[in-house]
Amino acid sequence: MTLLQIESLDHEGRGVAHLDGKTYFVDGALPGERCEAHSYRKKPNFEQAQATCILRPSPFRVAPQCRWFGVCGGCSHQHLDEAAQVACKQRVLEDCLRHIGKVQPESILPPIHGPTWGYRTRARLSVRHVEKKGGVLVGFHEKRSSYVADMIGCEVLPRRISDLLPKLRILVAGLSIRDRLPQIELAAGEDIDVLVLRVLEPPSPEDEARLREFADLHRIQFWLQPKGPDTATPFHPLAGAELCYRLPEFNLVMPFRPTEFTQVNHGINRMLIRRAMRLLAPAPGERIADFFCGLGNFSLPIARLGASVVGIEGSAGLVARALENARRNGLEARSAFQVADLFQMTPESYAGLGRFDKLMIDPPRDGAIELVKSLPEEGAPHRIVYVSCNPSTLARDAAVLVHQKGYRLVSAGVANMFPHTAHVESIALFER
Repeated sequence: MTLLQIESLDHEGRGVAHLDGKTYFVDGALPGERCEAHSYRKKPNFEQAQATCILRPSPFRVAPQCRWFGVCGGCSHQHLDEAAQVACKQRVLEDCLRHIGKVQPESILPPIHGPTWGYRTRARLSVRHVEKKGGVLVGFHEKRSSYVADMIGCEVLPRRISDLLPKLRILVAGLSIRDRLPQIELAAGEDIDVLVLRVLEPPSPEDEARLREFADLHRIQFWLQPKGPDTATPFHPLAGAELCYRLPEFNLVMPFRPTEFTQVNHGINRMLIRRAMRLLAPAPGERIADFFCGLGNFSLPIARLGASVVGIEGSAGLVARALENARRNGLEARSAFQVADLFQMTPESYAGLGRFDKLMIDPPRDGAIELVKSLPEEGAPHRIVYVSCNPSTLARDAAVLVHQKGYRLVSAGVANMFPHTAHVESIALFER
C-alpha cells in the first residue's frame, strides 16, 4: 500500500500523483485528495493503482448514484460532482491544445451539458452464462476485466431499458441458444427501442416464441445478427414505429438502422448541432463540405439553412442512409453525398471535390490529419467547424491548421456527451 497526494486528473480521469521520482495514476482518486492506493501495474517510471482508502476527501467528491460503480467498467467519474466533471473535461481540452498543438483558442465556448442520468441511447451489453453466479449475466464488462458485471440495473441507461436487464437475464436463460448469444446491442429511438441479438446459431421455434412474447410485453423490437453488423435484420415485430431521432429545431427526422453509428446522447447531440450551425453560419449560395458526414447528422441541418452541402463519408452504407434521409426530409436538391476514404486524402483528391466556402469536420478518434494537410493554400475554405471525440487528435490537427495553413483558432469548448466517463467531446471554430 502506498500513501499518495493527488495533484490532478489525467486524460482518462485517473488521479495523478508523484512520489520518489515515479508517476502514479490512481483510479478512484480526485485532485487534492490524500489516499492509500494499491498498485496493479508497475513500470520503471510509473505505476497504475487503485485508491483503497481516501484519507482526506476532495470537496468535489460525491456518493456514486449506481451501486455497481467501481465494479462495472461503464462509468469512471460517478464519484465526482457533475459540474466538476465538465470543468475537468474543459481542462483536458485546453491542455491538449496547448501542449500538443501549441495553440490557444481566442475564446472558450460555454460547455454544453444536460441531464446526466438515463441519457445513453446506445449501448453494447455482453451476455454470459455463468453458473456459479446464478445463471445468465447481461451488462457491461467489469472494470479492467473481460468478465461481465453482475448487475441488474444501470443509471446511465434510460430507466425503461435499465428495468429490462433482470428480465433479459431470465429470457436468455430460457433460450436453447443461451451459450451462443454473446451480445445484445441497444439502439433507443424516439418511438421504439431496438435490441439486436448477436446469435451464433439460429434460435429454435421455441426460442422464437419466447422472443416474440417478450417483445410484445415490453414494447421493444428484436433484431437478429448472425454475423457482421450488415447481417442484422428485424425479427419481431416487423411492423410499427421506425427507429429514428428527431432534430425539431431544423424540422428533421433521421431514421437509422440499429447497427449504424449515431450519437449516444440525443439531447446533447441536438445542442451540439445547434452550436455547430451557429458557428458555421450556413447561408444560401454557399457550398459547404461535411467530412465524415455519417448519416447526415450535420449535413441536413446545413442544407435546411439554405446552403448547398456535399457530405463525404468512408462507409457506403452510411452514405446510402444519408441520401435516403435527405430525400425523406425534402433536401435532396441541396445535398449530395459520396463515398471516399478520408484517411487517404491528398491535395489532388481534395481539389477534385471542387471549391468549398466552409467545412464541417466530425471525424472518429483518429482525427482528420490527411484531410487538413490537403487543404490548399489558395482558395481554401474561410471557416471550419471541427467536432472531435478525441482532444489529442483535435490538437494535432489544430497545429496543422494554425501553424501551416494560416487559420486562427477562434474558439473551442466541450460537450458532455458521456457524463460520468472520461470521454471528451469538443467543438472548435477555425477561420482565415
